[in-house]
Amino acid sequence: MFEFKMPKMGESISEATIINWLKKVGDYIEAEETLLEVATDKVDSEVPSPVSGTITEIRFQKDAIVEVGTVLALISPLTHEGGTSKIEDKKEENKNQTIQPSINRQRLSENRQPTTDNRQRITDNFLSPLIISIAQKENLSIEELQQIQGSGAEGRLQKSDVFNYLKNRKYPLKSIPQPTTYNLQPTTFPKPKINFVEGKDRIVEMDRMRKMIADHMVYSKQTSPHVTSYLEVDVTNVVNWRNENKDTFQEKYGEKLTFTPIFIEAVAKAIQDFPLINVSVDENKIIVHNDINIGMATALPTGNLIVSVVKKANKKDITSIAKEVNQLAESARNNKLKPEDIQGSTFTISNVGTFGSLMGTPIINQPEVAILALGIIKKRPEVITTEKGDEIAIRSMMFLSLSFDHRVVDGFLGGSFLKRVGDNLEQFNTSTKL
Repeated sequence: MFEFKMPKMGESISEATIINWLKKVGDYIEAEETLLEVATDKVDSEVPSPVSGTITEIRFQKDAIVEVGTVLALISPLTHEGGTSKIEDKKEENKNQTIQPSINRQRLSENRQPTTDNRQRITDNFLSPLIISIAQKENLSIEELQQIQGSGAEGRLQKSDVFNYLKNRKYPLKSIPQPTTYNLQPTTFPKPKINFVEGKDRIVEMDRMRKMIADHMVYSKQTSPHVTSYLEVDVTNVVNWRNENKDTFQEKYGEKLTFTPIFIEAVAKAIQDFPLINVSVDENKIIVHNDINIGMATALPTGNLIVSVVKKANKKDITSIAKEVNQLAESARNNKLKPEDIQGSTFTISNVGTFGSLMGTPIINQPEVAILALGIIKKRPEVITTEKGDEIAIRSMMFLSLSFDHRVVDGFLGGSFLKRVGDNLEQFNTSTKL
């Protein structure tokens, strides 16, 4: 029986914390396959098994603090046909092996969160602090992590999976802006006290996916000075056209006709007129994207959002966009999006009206420089001008909210672009055929 011991984690390190076991009792493991992840106050490390065999006993569970050299598990080794063990000569190797630090550990205590019951593959069960720290360092979004095929137990992401993905990553990392560092004086304002009533209030720890979302939002706000402009739009023509064509579209294509493809078409046309809204910032350079790739934020059953992308939207008719929107939304809900489905967006829209919101102040999806929020469509009495003069009529109205990066998008460009999107919606061609 092979004794698998806590390896040395470097000089002056006498103990480590078990983050996760990637195998359980009864599982077979190959030599050099990662068996567990451990952490010290300085590093996270993946610990491979030096032998092939079946795990017969695990002596310490997750979050246990174990001294170096302590037996963690027992492995029944794979043997030669003659019965001689293949790993006798590896016992001393395991006994004396030292695991090299894989990456600087950040906020260890913050990342040790309890596992939550989440149906998505990217959950506490599959995102280790090591993977999170690599993702933060390499500017990997949650959406990208979600599409990487894990080679660990039950599809779990391992360090090698992430690095292999980065080698073949198509979207250029250089175009992702880095936050500017300012020499700010530390604040002397005391941290506000949070009143906690024992027995009434409760504490809910952020899971790791929510922590990554929070970090990405903070990163965006720190990187881009956000400005939000608003516009009220009369979308009566759009509503009437959809009502007249949704049944036909359902019968012809077997799919629902939503407002989203109409919004995407209006935005793509406006970007053609104002190409400097379709850019990214790389230090002192502005990268103007030739393709117009519209990202759409889609709500998942878990409550999180994922941004799938309609590529080259300006070159597609509304029928093609509608079909693609439905396909991407369905794939997102079933966690079947491909890596290419979520990469390369140059502008994002978020339909906050889906949740009943009148308007929103969206946070820019880095490395883009603008994002458009679409509010709920509501019928209201409005004053309109007709051949007979001003009249009051019932119209379908909607608010548009454009948040933009004031480093490169000034008020004139942002306002002009927003007005063009509104004009495209108000002047929607009701004779459009599907």
